[in-house]
Amino acid sequence: MAGIGHNGGPGAGSSYRAHCWNVARRDLLGARLPVEIVRLQVRRAKELGLDYKTYAGVRATTGRDLVAFLYSSNALGVFRRGQPIPSTEATRIARIAASPHLGCAPGLAPDVLARQIGAVSGRPLAPFGSSWSEMRDEMKAWLRSQGLPGDAVLMIGETAHEREMMTAGGLAGFVTGQAFFAGVADAI
Repeated sequence: MAGIGHNGGPGAGSSYRAHCWNVARRDLLGARLPVEIVRLQVRRAKELGLDYKTYAGVRATTGRDLVAFLYSSNALGVFRRGQPIPSTEATRIARIAASPHLGCAPGLAPDVLARQIGAVSGRPLAPFGSSWSEMRDEMKAWLRSQGLPGDAVLMIGETAHEREMMTAGGLAGFVTGQAFFAGVADAI
């Protein structure tokens, strides 16, 4: 809320704020990142199971490190109740240095699938046809309940509807499950 002395300029979510952040970063670090920072980022990208380009892109966009991944049941290849998560995906998730969370398509049991990947939380995703505001409110409520900043959570999904949920919820980015589990992730 604007108070005395506020000039009514851009709010917290404006592109102007992002521009100012980029200018300040460039003034501090120069046009290129020091090699030590690049090495740290390459190591962190490996810990997260991402390629450097994806990690650096998310990091540059949000200004934050990733602390959690939200995996959709679609990205995990689970489409029917009782279907197990493939062992290759479960093994890969176990090696990732970010807390795993699970979002299930309607009709699946989030608690059962969450246990299979050792997820911190398991929840149903907004059903297809939900409005933008419903998706936003549901995603923001989940982020608050988990104590997570949205721009530090990467969504691993498959569908355009899941990509909309990521955008509505203000998450850091979206990587398809196919790309992530094949090891060639490019954030979108």
